[in-house]
Amino acid sequence: MALKPCFLSQILIDDQDNQFVIFVAERDGIRRIPIVIGPMEAMAIDRAVKGQKFSRPLTHDLFIQVVNAVGLQFTEVRIIDLKEGTFFAQIVMGNSNGDEDKNVTVDCRPSDALALMVRLPDTPLMVADHVLDEAGNV
Repeated sequence: MALKPCFLSQILIDDQDNQFVIFVAERDGIRRIPIVIGPMEAMAIDRAVKGQKFSRPLTHDLFIQVVNAVGLQFTEVRIIDLKEGTFFAQIVMGNSNGDEDKNVTVDCRPSDALALMVRLPDTPLMVADHVLDEAGNV
């Protein structure tokens, strides 16, 4: 599967219609995909992008702390498929020595993957080329 580097380009929160959409765009291209997400995930992403801090960890922050506590780190966030209008994602975690054979890949919702990624700015976002082809004409 060919993966292309991408970035979170926009968060659209329409409170009147209760619609929450995030846009992911190619780094070196023109394709951009819209992903409809839930209100809680939209708030989690928006808070992290704005750098808001809380006295106790929120769910995504807690998950990052647990992953780090067991000696792993996030190496990549991937959006890997689109089926019947639903996007599928993965987070890839590895140990600090960079041994890719020991990477752990976990399926997740794109909204959760992106909520983690915005808290870890060095973690690349990769999107499958076929997903960009299918949904990237926005």
